[in-house]
Amino acid sequence: MKMKKALITLFIILQNQTANAGLLDLFKNEEGHTHWQYVANWSSSILILLLSITAIKLVFTLRRAHKANLALKAIRNDLELRVEERTATLNESNQLLKDSNQRLEHEIDQHEQTTALLRSSESYIQNILSSMPLMLIGLNEAGEITQWNHFSEDVSGISSKDALGKNLWETYPTITVSPSQVSKALEENEPRTIKQSQRGSYCFSITIYPLQEQIKPGVVILISDETKRVQAENMLVQKDKISSMGELASTMAHDINLPLQAILRDVQTARNQLVDDSKTHLPDGKTGVANLDKLLADATDYGHQASAIISNLLAFARTGSDEKQPADISKIMDHTLTLATDMLSAASLKFRDITIERDYQADLPKTPCYESELQQVFLSLLRHACHALGEINREQRTPTIKIHISKHYDAIWVKIQHNGIGLSSAEQQHIFEPFFGNDTTDMEYDVGKRLSFSHFIITEHHQGQMALTSDPSVGTTFHMQIQTE
Repeated sequence: MKMKKALITLFIILQNQTANAGLLDLFKNEEGHTHWQYVANWSSSILILLLSITAIKLVFTLRRAHKANLALKAIRNDLELRVEERTATLNESNQLLKDSNQRLEHEIDQHEQTTALLRSSESYIQNILSSMPLMLIGLNEAGEITQWNHFSEDVSGISSKDALGKNLWETYPTITVSPSQVSKALEENEPRTIKQSQRGSYCFSITIYPLQEQIKPGVVILISDETKRVQAENMLVQKDKISSMGELASTMAHDINLPLQAILRDVQTARNQLVDDSKTHLPDGKTGVANLDKLLADATDYGHQASAIISNLLAFARTGSDEKQPADISKIMDHTLTLATDMLSAASLKFRDITIERDYQADLPKTPCYESELQQVFLSLLRHACHALGEINREQRTPTIKIHISKHYDAIWVKIQHNGIGLSSAEQQHIFEPFFGNDTTDMEYDVGKRLSFSHFIITEHHQGQMALTSDPSVGTTFHMQIQTE
């Protein structure tokens, strides 16, 4: 811009006549002629000077332009780098956003599926609760009804619309569950079961379940009508008793037959003694009368034995309708041994002649059981042992029965072991089947082998276990497990 101004100024000066006249005088000789060579040289010099200045200016301008270009290039490169970084960041953000959207869509799909499943499960559970064949009543802590299924509607005649949100005892005052029972279940945080029955009419089982891990405490009450089930169970018990009556009758007939035969024998001997005494005219107090008194005393003892057997049978017949009662298994065993001593005998061996070895664990707990039934089982096993011991050679071994009673974990274990003739493999396989016996027609042997009823009492009535181990040359051991709870 400055160069341009200088050139314009010079041009104006050259155009000025005064200035031109002054300059031209510098290039005239003495004669007044103009030396154009000087003018040309001077003009060239001026021009060269101006061109040099212009060239230098251009060089500096080019350098500034080059620096500016470099700066612009650096700025452009920096801008391009920033653009690339921003573009990469934007692409990454877009990808992250895209991934987030995909995950969000997936989570939404899962949420929708979960919601559908929850609704389906809720509907399914609600249908189950509504369709349950027993009364289901839900209560909150204040005793207000939160659940009221269809069976509750049918039994009470109160619809769910009229029951939900209302106080249970105001809505259904005839219910047998009391507020104190519900409160106690909530306080103890344990289920409570209440049995309500009238013999021969109805039987209800009422269970109060405290709700676990809920924000607000509450309970669920289940009321089940078990009348038909209890009646059916009683019928099954009676059916089982009837089905086993043949075995029981034959066993009892055998037990009763022994004292009755002894009574008849003593009575017949007494009659014969009276006839002999009448013929010989012995005075009172003599040997015949004393012998007669002894015979009658024996007959009386045998009559008591027969009466005890019948009483035991009647007690057993009543057991099916009674509750289990806690009893000392060792005392039941001792009482059974006493009965066996008076009642049992084999063909050539009386039970009183058998050596009894007792091994009872100290401080045995009382066990819930049907005492008369266990006595019947123990008597049957002792009878089996007596018959097996009657077949051995007593000169080679002493007839012995070992009885071991102990407690292991939550069960009482009873072992009855004898050293008589053991059972064969076939006998062991079928001994607990009804009416098992060998091919012999000997009644006593057949009765002694029948243990299906004993097995039924232990496994079904007492929910226990019964097994045996036997060897024909060593003897037999009966194992019984009876739960203490």
